[in-house]
Amino acid sequence: MKILRKILFPFSILYGWITAIRNIMYDKGWKESRSYNIPIICVGNLSTGGTGKSPMIEFLIDFLQKEYQVAVLSRGYKRKTKGYKEVLFSSTAEEVGDEPLQFKQNFPNCTVAVCADRRTGIEKLQRNAEVILLDDAFQHRRVNPSTNILLTTFDDLYINDYMLPTGNLREYKKGANRADFIVVTKCPEKVAYSKLQEIQFNLKLKPHQRIYFSKIGYDESIYGVTETNPISFLKDKFFTLVTGIANPQPLIDFLNKNSFQYEHKKYADHHHFTKEDINELKEKELILTTEKDFVRLQPKLKKFAIYYLPITTVLLNEQEEFFKNGILKSIKN
Repeated sequence: MKILRKILFPFSILYGWITAIRNIMYDKGWKESRSYNIPIICVGNLSTGGTGKSPMIEFLIDFLQKEYQVAVLSRGYKRKTKGYKEVLFSSTAEEVGDEPLQFKQNFPNCTVAVCADRRTGIEKLQRNAEVILLDDAFQHRRVNPSTNILLTTFDDLYINDYMLPTGNLREYKKGANRADFIVVTKCPEKVAYSKLQEIQFNLKLKPHQRIYFSKIGYDESIYGVTETNPISFLKDKFFTLVTGIANPQPLIDFLNKNSFQYEHKKYADHHHFTKEDINELKEKELILTTEKDFVRLQPKLKKFAIYYLPITTVLLNEQEEFFKNGILKSIKN
């Protein structure tokens, strides 16, 4: 696979030129990037996924909904519907996508909608919302957010990556200059302060940018449809781990660190489980999966013994500063 990516390097140059020209057209005002009176916070990345956008969106919802009426707008990746659609508690992943459905189920009072055309979505949501969160819209230049949050993972910083298809970048690294906040996600539990300083130096931040570091926080319980158990429930059991996410390695590391016994069934990100997949998984006695996979998988397995382990974003430091002088300040301005 690595050899094939190197062979495709000329296509990376071509793709880079195309995205660069597109960005220049927006930067120069030759193509319209529309601004809105309502605060709009965009959460995105430069790479093709796996940086922790969903936990960050939920991190923001959890804080902001205490003071504001929050709405979330997502593309609804791999959904089978078209156009604008509000996510209901009774919606299915096939109708609205797994992540938007997860947002709605976790935050029932938050308005969640999917629409590939972000302008259309914003125009509908701003009627009743005070803050709109854009999920995975950093490259959607037709909208000019009031705040851009760019995520990059500790072990795979965008500065060390290459353009698609040789690497995983959607646009050139200089696109990071549009970000107001850069959050380095999935940091280890223990990391030297000197390492964080080194990363900050290598990212070469602009004067207007602030950097934060976060790690994954794992819940102490696992959740099924009708019951909740402490994660220790799995200690003396052999289970099947099912993942359909971009990067399951942090979860694998967590389970291995805690000496759980399991087998791993790995699928592609946002995988649509087929009848063959379901029939195979029905033979498994006990399944643990991610929250995003649970909303797609559980309805097909129905009453089967399946649980998910929630994760959260945990800032390593300056969490109060992130919200008070960062996010809230950007909203009030």
